[in-house]
Amino acid sequence: MYSYVLKRLLSAIAVLFGASLLVFVLVINSGDPLQELRESNAENVEFLIQQRIAFMNLDEPWYSRYWIWLTGIAGCAVGACDFGTNMSGQDVGAMVANSASSTLRLVFLATILSIIIGILTGIVTAIRQYSSLDYAVSFFVFLFFSLPVFWAAVLAKDWMGITYNNWLREPNFTWTQIIIVAVVASILVPLIIGGSTQRRLLTGAAMFGFVLVVMPLMDSLNYALEPRLGPAVITLLGIGLAFGLTAMLSGLKNRRVLYSALTVVGIGLVSYYATFWLLIEPPGGWLTVIGLFLVTIAVAVLVGRTMGGHAKGQAVAVSVITASLFAVMVLLDHFMRAWPGFLGMKPRPIATIGSSSPNFSGDFWEVALDQGTQLVLPTTILMLVSVATYTRYTRSSMLEAVNQDYIRTARAKGVNERTVVFKHAFRNSMIPLTTIVAFDFAGLIGGAVVVEQVFGWSGMGNMFVTGLSNSDPAPVMAFTLITGAAAVLFNLIADLMYAVLDPRIRV
Repeated sequence: MYSYVLKRLLSAIAVLFGASLLVFVLVINSGDPLQELRESNAENVEFLIQQRIAFMNLDEPWYSRYWIWLTGIAGCAVGACDFGTNMSGQDVGAMVANSASSTLRLVFLATILSIIIGILTGIVTAIRQYSSLDYAVSFFVFLFFSLPVFWAAVLAKDWMGITYNNWLREPNFTWTQIIIVAVVASILVPLIIGGSTQRRLLTGAAMFGFVLVVMPLMDSLNYALEPRLGPAVITLLGIGLAFGLTAMLSGLKNRRVLYSALTVVGIGLVSYYATFWLLIEPPGGWLTVIGLFLVTIAVAVLVGRTMGGHAKGQAVAVSVITASLFAVMVLLDHFMRAWPGFLGMKPRPIATIGSSSPNFSGDFWEVALDQGTQLVLPTTILMLVSVATYTRYTRSSMLEAVNQDYIRTARAKGVNERTVVFKHAFRNSMIPLTTIVAFDFAGLIGGAVVVEQVFGWSGMGNMFVTGLSNSDPAPVMAFTLITGAAAVLFNLIADLMYAVLDPRIRV
């Protein structure tokens, strides 16, 4: 294994070397970086020209300029990376540090959400092949996959950003809106749940009545401006998650798994009160929040292994997922508590331009809300295309797996359908999905170029476009190196994951 990894790393270095050389030659021959200055009437134009020549090493032949850049990058091996300077003399390494945080924040969130939503949707559509849900999901998947990113981004700015901000001036639902939402819910929910015609009609009628009651109630509580969850709602939702996840992953007859999940909910309720004042203004910021989340996971694992009995694996899985979602609801509750104060500082919360609000100052949760609302639109656009990809690949992989002989054998032996789907079929269908996930992360960094331009983000995409339009190779090379290294690294991780998912590959 070590020799295999070493060979892959050496081949990765060769690939990155060839890609960087090709990109460098293309960029320096794409235009004249001095054209702007040659057309200038400034008195010190000659000084500015000589200064730019010095910054970009334009007095050197192309191979010498590339060698200067390559030797600077080679310093990364000893922790002293030198990405060079751009045409204005700015350190590209500092530019990368500033822009990478914005881009990676955007891409990481879009990737995580795409994986979760896409894989779950793909599994459900594969299980219910050729159902009305399968046809509806396939329609929307192909629709999202075919949308031009720049066009969808403009629509999102108008509908999800500007329209929502205007609605917040007087956030009240009209009866027309309530009836439309009720009709849509009465159609979609039965479509997702499935069942007989009678069951769908009953579910649709229940959803129609539920919406007619809840939306006016939200208006009366001024929920759009003063949202809240509270410990009672969080606990009820946690109990529902415990039962639902147990039913899905283990079965309600497995009482040890159910009791483990319910114990986690009880501990979560206690921790809600124990950490409430600590989370009002976390002393270490996000490090404190992440630390508490890791403690939550550790406690869930301990509970699952202690109470799981013969089903320790299933108990740990259900407990960890329940604890994670419970923790997310607790964080959401704190965000909701900070929402009224945030609206007082930023009445139009959904930003359509930029990655952060200039000169915005507030407490921890208000600043987090500002950064989060900046992410809503670009993350949604990047996520739509990836969700479509994951859904289709998951569906096709699952359908291929469930038609294999070992699945028919498992069913013939009387193994319950839950175990067949999640333990046998899904694990084997993960192998092609691993490849897609690996390439998608690096692909999203490249796809962020268009999104960042539309939403005015000062990220790596903006740095790449600016460098390319000015025939400035240093920023373009930095972008190419980071995206190329990400592609190669995640491809290597995907190959190693094959051996984890399928032990036969280790041979």
